[in-house]
Amino acid sequence: MITYSFASIGSDSLYEHLYKCIKNDILQGNLAAGEKLPSKRNFAKNLGISTITVENAYAQLMAEGYIYSIPKKGYFISDIRTLAPKKHPSDTGRETIQKPSEPECFADFTSNQTSSEYFPFSIWSRLIREMLNERQQNLMTNPPCGGIYELREAIARHLQDFHGLHISPDQIIIGAGTEYLYGILIQLLGFDKRYAVEDPGYHKISKIYKSHNVSCDYIPMDEGGIRIAELEEKSIDIIHISPSHQFPTGITMPIGRRYELLGWASKADSRYIIEDDYDSEFRLTGQPIPTLQSIDIMEKVIYINTFTKTLASTVRISYMVLPKHLVKAYYAKLQFYSCTVSNFEQYTLAAFINKGHFEKHINRLRNYYHYKRDALVHCIRNSPLASHVSISGEDAGLHFLMRVDTELSDSQFCQKALEQGVRISALSQYFMTPPPSAAHVFIINYSSLEEELMEKAVAVLYQIASENVHGLW
Repeated sequence: MITYSFASIGSDSLYEHLYKCIKNDILQGNLAAGEKLPSKRNFAKNLGISTITVENAYAQLMAEGYIYSIPKKGYFISDIRTLAPKKHPSDTGRETIQKPSEPECFADFTSNQTSSEYFPFSIWSRLIREMLNERQQNLMTNPPCGGIYELREAIARHLQDFHGLHISPDQIIIGAGTEYLYGILIQLLGFDKRYAVEDPGYHKISKIYKSHNVSCDYIPMDEGGIRIAELEEKSIDIIHISPSHQFPTGITMPIGRRYELLGWASKADSRYIIEDDYDSEFRLTGQPIPTLQSIDIMEKVIYINTFTKTLASTVRISYMVLPKHLVKAYYAKLQFYSCTVSNFEQYTLAAFINKGHFEKHINRLRNYYHYKRDALVHCIRNSPLASHVSISGEDAGLHFLMRVDTELSDSQFCQKALEQGVRISALSQYFMTPPPSAAHVFIINYSSLEEELMEKAVAVLYQIASENVHGLW
């Protein structure tokens, strides 16, 4: 959420100062055309001012044309380019290169952005102030390459309480996003190893491995997860998987396959499993799935998780848990690296976890997403679209799969939806070679979809499906 200081406002009233701050950000391009402003109540709470102050500032901005409102949706930034004076022919300077524009979308089933209303801004800002007042010496001391120990202790306790993992804080390495940690692991495990990822899977992972010039293969899956026989056939050393909630299929690897995978890893010293537990906190039905690391007695599993799902996609704090023997190798080989997350963020996050705010935040988010998932599924099943689709994998994570009865190709369906303001992706996009069974299956990520737009989005999908019926059922 945008924020401003009211420490030195001169002779301006509070609303005049806020109006000038927002106006300046619009003119400077810091607030883009179409961007939604915070609600009056949330904005007032975040800034520590009254709602009427925000209301007066918004009213002045609306009167001058800098913002506009949509009933029941909120306030948005106007496109001031249409108001700006035309450039005189004698003016010189570098022209701005515009990206090709895409149709505006009112519903995006591919986004994982967290709503600003569900980020704990007030708590976070209070903790930052406490850190600035109480931990000044710590904030200015370079952290160990593995991260501040206080944060690693907090994460270790969270993993024990939530996942039943009994690990030492020394095994935890903090990094600015999982993508950075993948690169660290390649240096630790070796450029000469054969790496592999799931097929289908999240394409960025394989791109990161290939960008480091290591061999990266694709392992097909069945209903239980990756096929172990393929690992043997392709002489894989390192397999990167998400066994608790595979993306995009939503498969949870059964215990038998997990032990089979651990058995494969134990057969050679070079073999390791990277367990990517990216959204385990959001299992919406039943208990959390035990991690693969929790049943690993041979020290073959490297556990990775991130705070981008639980806090915000812009919070670039992730961590990995190394087997004990790899901890020694890490510090012997890579200790020269500096920790890539600032002290300010690490101490704030540690306090956020230690004071119980993280657990409360997770519970609040889980309830919110549970409600949103139920609302969307109810909306689909009680609409005409229900006769054209079937839903699966809705009990875990923030997405589910929807098979659509249509004669359109997946790319045609996605394009027609995009033209009508709905961005959606197909399961087949995530395969190297899509099987026939993957056709007409779409990934419904509901995390950033506003509830009041669900019916409209479902109506668009119904219109496309009903005009192009395949007749599967």
